[in-house]
Amino acid sequence: MIRNDLTDTIAAISTPVGEGGIGIVRVSGKEALRIADKIFVSPSAKKPSTLKTYTTHYGTIADNVRVIDEVILTVMRQPRSYTREDVVEINCHGGIVALRDVLELVLERGARLAEPGEFTRRAFLNGRIDLTQAEAVIEIIRAKTDSALKIGVDQLKGALSNQINKDRAFLLDALSVLEAGLDFPEEEATTADLENVGEKIAAAGKDLEELIANSKLARVLREGIHAVICGRPNVGKSSLLNALLKEERSIVTPVPGTTRDTIEEIIDIQGIPVRIVDTAGILEPRDLVEKKAVQRSKKHIAASDLVIVLFDGSKKLSREDRFLAGKLKNKKVIAVINKMDLKQRLERPKISKIFKRVIDISAKRLKNINLLEKEIVDLVYGGHIAGAEPVLVANLRYVKMLQKAKIVIAQALKSLDNRLPSEFIAQDIKEALGYLDEILGKKFSDDLLDKLFAEFCIGK
Repeated sequence: MIRNDLTDTIAAISTPVGEGGIGIVRVSGKEALRIADKIFVSPSAKKPSTLKTYTTHYGTIADNVRVIDEVILTVMRQPRSYTREDVVEINCHGGIVALRDVLELVLERGARLAEPGEFTRRAFLNGRIDLTQAEAVIEIIRAKTDSALKIGVDQLKGALSNQINKDRAFLLDALSVLEAGLDFPEEEATTADLENVGEKIAAAGKDLEELIANSKLARVLREGIHAVICGRPNVGKSSLLNALLKEERSIVTPVPGTTRDTIEEIIDIQGIPVRIVDTAGILEPRDLVEKKAVQRSKKHIAASDLVIVLFDGSKKLSREDRFLAGKLKNKKVIAVINKMDLKQRLERPKISKIFKRVIDISAKRLKNINLLEKEIVDLVYGGHIAGAEPVLVANLRYVKMLQKAKIVIAQALKSLDNRLPSEFIAQDIKEALGYLDEILGKKFSDDLLDKLFAEFCIGK
């Protein structure tokens, strides 16, 4: 369990473990500058506690016996720091021993080792950021594509917070009208007042509905999709994987059945992380190894978000092709006719009758690979990308809270339409506000914070 004592001064290594050009020891708390005074030696003999905020200074870190490292020390005074506390960052050489010894000296002089995520937790508890912004930090750290990074950066800048606060304002305005009528019965809300209340509640409900609707796209951009390349032997599955990866990952030979097991890679297609699997193209296994490969291929196809089924354009549609096509009726499929650089014998209209999306490519010559990538992107975005960028919510906890808030908002509107007493409508609004407050962190438990910040690395 993370300790909540904000009077402690905490310290940790904030850069990845291993060798590097620079490593940073971060110290935060009321004793940060005093501790730095004890260990930092400046050529000018100035103590860190006398230095201006947002300044950096050259010197050494030393104990009573030896110099540990040559460093650059940065001073950031509260409240304009990451944690809204006094913060000192010691930029050391990035070796494991130097960083460890500097950290141990800081701990000896009065700091304690920070828990995972404790610096960001303090930034939240001290009011510098709300909970959505705190959680955005881990989104940024874990981002695997530019799109996932953008979701995290937008959230850190307050895009989601601003939207939630806007809807809170709608609900609070509606609640104030209803509660005024409850507190002063002689000033009962007029029909016009109630219409205004309904408009405010409906506006909040519409916004939440849009956030929920966009959450699926947000999770795809953050977590990616699971795509499978399948087809009968020797249609060019491995060549297509190599073309999408833009490198030689799979062995390509003229011999059918070269791929005897699944091969997995993660690729970035226009900001969408795609976990793509090249499956074994063996329909009638000859031995136990091939049998297991086929079983694994079937499992990947069953669990996939998208199937890219490959056909050999230089050959007529075979019994194996038809058999495989019949197994994909309930999946999202892009049919790809490969080997367009060769004389075409495949009856394309037959493929078009089975599959909605059909693309001709040459994996070997890298022709039309961009069209396949575009088709994948269009499929993820539902065929269109909105002009105005929406606020995207990828966090499942937020989505659950939004869904709960939307349900009680719908109840409030129904109660209003049915002319039920204001107490019922006010109660629904308060419940919706409670869910929104949980997203922002206006309401939280220590258990929730422990769970959220335990996912952070030490030093962030």
